[in-house]
Amino acid sequence: MEVKLLITPQELKDLQQRGEPLVIIDTRSASEYEIEHIPGAINIREIFTYLIDSSAPEVLEKLQQDFAKLLGDAGLSGEETAVIYEDTLTKGYGQSCRGYFLLKYLGYPKVSILHGGYKAWQKANIPTTAEVPTPTPKSFPLLVNSEIMVTKEEMLKSLDDPNIIKLDVRDRDEWMGLSSSPYGKDFCPRKGRIPGAVWIEWYEMMVPNSDIPEFLPSEEILKIARQVGMKPEQTVYIYCFKGSRAANTAIALKQAGFKDVRNYFSSWNEWSRDPSLPIETGTP
Repeated sequence: MEVKLLITPQELKDLQQRGEPLVIIDTRSASEYEIEHIPGAINIREIFTYLIDSSAPEVLEKLQQDFAKLLGDAGLSGEETAVIYEDTLTKGYGQSCRGYFLLKYLGYPKVSILHGGYKAWQKANIPTTAEVPTPTPKSFPLLVNSEIMVTKEEMLKSLDDPNIIKLDVRDRDEWMGLSSSPYGKDFCPRKGRIPGAVWIEWYEMMVPNSDIPEFLPSEEILKIARQVGMKPEQTVYIYCFKGSRAANTAIALKQAGFKDVRNYFSSWNEWSRDPSLPIETGTP
């Protein structure tokens, strides 16, 4: 079966009705999941909340083992397609895309994102449930693809490499150095941005003024990228606060034809907490 990166609610429903091997992953909060969710979905909130220090090999290994356990317990063995969703692509800060990134980093072969999220499923008038399934645990096939995750050391090294685009996709107040995070202006010890970065606010990659945001057409995404000097043949390191909005933007760029897009997964949450790392402040 061909696995599409983005699938519609109707396509997911059709897969369910055909009995295709699926594991549907709900990344929303446990309280939202308990009220109602897509039938058969498993709640894995850690996809959004898990934070790491990318400079420590033992921490990366723990990330790999922790998610191999969580995803294996959800029923993923390599044969099933993982379909990930959040509430909407903007409300959840791109957490379904963060899930897609994590699964691809762990080497999982079949991963799709529900385009438009749970709100799109509801809008399509497809039934929901409060019933919690009991999955059969499987052995998760861990085949780490470290090339798609940027570490702190790799980001620092890239500052002297003009061939690597450093893309900041945080909200405007974070980019301007007025706030350190989406969770409060002083959540992190330092405000600012990574030196030499260009900025595209992550919302720009999605259809504006929509109650159910979806990604823009590829040609519009390419136009936005060109405005900051980005070309599809370039290597792009993306960062945000903890890799969610970066993953969201990486999906948009991938859909538009960018081949080498990598996620600085630990992002500003890590960078700002290390006083030895350089930052830019003030008006860009």
